[in-house]
Amino acid sequence: MKTIKEKHSLLMRWTHWVNFPILTIMIWSGMLIYWASDTYSITLFGHTYFKFFPQGFYKTFNIPKRLSEGMAFHFLFMWAFALNGVVYVLYTIISGAWRELVPQRKSFKEAWQVLLHDLHIRKMAPPQNKYNAAQRIAYTAIILMGFGSLVTGLAIYKPVQFSTVVWLCGGYHFARILHFALTIGYVFFFLIHIIQVILAGWNNFRSVISGFEVVNSAPKKLTVPAEDGK
Repeated sequence: MKTIKEKHSLLMRWTHWVNFPILTIMIWSGMLIYWASDTYSITLFGHTYFKFFPQGFYKTFNIPKRLSEGMAFHFLFMWAFALNGVVYVLYTIISGAWRELVPQRKSFKEAWQVLLHDLHIRKMAPPQNKYNAAQRIAYTAIILMGFGSLVTGLAIYKPVQFSTVVWLCGGYHFARILHFALTIGYVFFFLIHIIQVILAGWNNFRSVISGFEVVNSAPKKLTVPAEDGK
């Protein structure tokens, strides 16, 4: 028997879907800024062996030198990114939803079992509640990454005014490297997230839109009371 079960609250869904276009604009505008100083590469003895974004990348995606435009978009939407993140974190704390998100002591072991199950190496998936162990680790990590992006972003944006933050980040240049690495992490998280959504199926995707999922439950057996004297 199929029943409808509530899975995601309105605020959880709102912050989830709002974050996608905001983060997309942040990455795009960040690329416009990075293009103006494309410095990250592997160079030995004056010869560059590897660049994170070769020239063909910029030609393919038609990314011009628009530093001022990139900075304008980046510094505008960073406030929306920060506000959306604060709302999400406060909601999980106040509602108690953090208990379903924060990894447990056994989560790291079970996350490996989830990976083996997704790769069809292990037949049985470990038991889970709303989120499995791998999701707990991934969703908690993305929150920490968002906090790291805000901190390193402030260090890059106002290095003089936030000199203490710059020092905590290991200096301006290291803060920039961390900020760049976190951006790459978002891209990988997004790709893996999409693959997981496809593997999970339509029912899981529908629950992120409507807030409800359809679950199969065994019908309750009716018990007939015994007659007197029998």
